[in-house]
Amino acid sequence: MAATVTPEVLWAQRSSKDDAEKNFIYLTISVPDVPASNLKLDLKPTGLTFSGHSDTLKRSYSLELEFYAEIDPAASKVNHTARDVEIKLRKKELSEAYWPRLLKGTQRSHFLKTDFDKWVDEDEQHEVAEEDFSNFGGMGGMPGMGGMGGMGGGDLGGIDFSKLGGGAGMPTGDEEDDEDSDDDMPALEGEEEEAGEKPAGEKKAEA
Repeated sequence: MAATVTPEVLWAQRSSKDDAEKNFIYLTISVPDVPASNLKLDLKPTGLTFSGHSDTLKRSYSLELEFYAEIDPAASKVNHTARDVEIKLRKKELSEAYWPRLLKGTQRSHFLKTDFDKWVDEDEQHEVAEEDFSNFGGMGGMPGMGGMGGMGGGDLGGIDFSKLGGGAGMPTGDEEDDEDSDDDMPALEGEEEEAGEKPAGEKKAEA
């Protein structure tokens, strides 16, 4: 029988009080060798449920998340690759402030880590180039998205992972640092208050 595991999840975010396209959560679910035909994603305003199976690795994945605040499933987008499932979750409420954490609960989740390749501090997000989501399609092409026919019909199969900008530089998940596995970013902000302003690159090196 195939083992069932919780996949590693990386996350980052952007915020905007007047531009919905810049008000989102970037989620990456690491599920290598799981074809689109073997996965199911159920996205709701308050959370998501994901399951998938890799025949080559003989491994099943199961994930359930309850978000800190509501998202807009109809405006969210997904990109499935041979390595992972990337999701751009549109935050429902327009706000300049970041979510203090991804999940509703405050307990640590060791499978959840900050995506430092994509994370930008709240006060610096307007100074960086926008992410390229050209490979992302609507949720209509994802198995298990019944009842959401109003979403786009993007085809999730056959995506060339090499075309994903920054994908190869994502953390491998080997880090055992508790700070990396904590989804509560205000801890980093607290460190800034103690140590003073530091360049973004220096903070990434410390993490």
